[in-house]
Amino acid sequence: MNSKAMLLATCASICVQSATAAEPAKVEFLNSGKMAATLPFSEAVKVGDTLYLSGQIGAKPGETGLVPGGMKAEAAQVLANVRAVLETHGYSIKDVVKCTVMLADMSKWGEFNEVYKSVFKPPYPARSAFGANGLALGAQVELECIAVKH
Repeated sequence: MNSKAMLLATCASICVQSATAAEPAKVEFLNSGKMAATLPFSEAVKVGDTLYLSGQIGAKPGETGLVPGGMKAEAAQVLANVRAVLETHGYSIKDVVKCTVMLADMSKWGEFNEVYKSVFKPPYPARSAFGANGLALGAQVELECIAVKH
């Protein structure tokens, strides 16, 4: 192949790759019906290989009451809910790249972290945490996550 043909082939390849990359990612609104089917939000939204989870609180799937037992019990249920949503849609806890933690009382941050570290292992996802006044159903903690297939 001469240099002109090679250059044209390279340019054509780049154009095809650019056109493919420019196509909009498919967006899927996901609801398994197992979590909270009657609430006005999707349990997750998938865009390409990225899964955005709605915030989870310490209620058992399909129920609107919080589990008894305080922060550690709620945190354990929150993380179980996150795992359930991930697995329902073909992801795992190892696919999580970002978490946002909302705490009704920032003094409970250490308690939450104890439970969090029992589920997430190094290297940990990126994470933000902030205090919130008035989480849904009087929850002590809410957690939302972003997962990417890798």
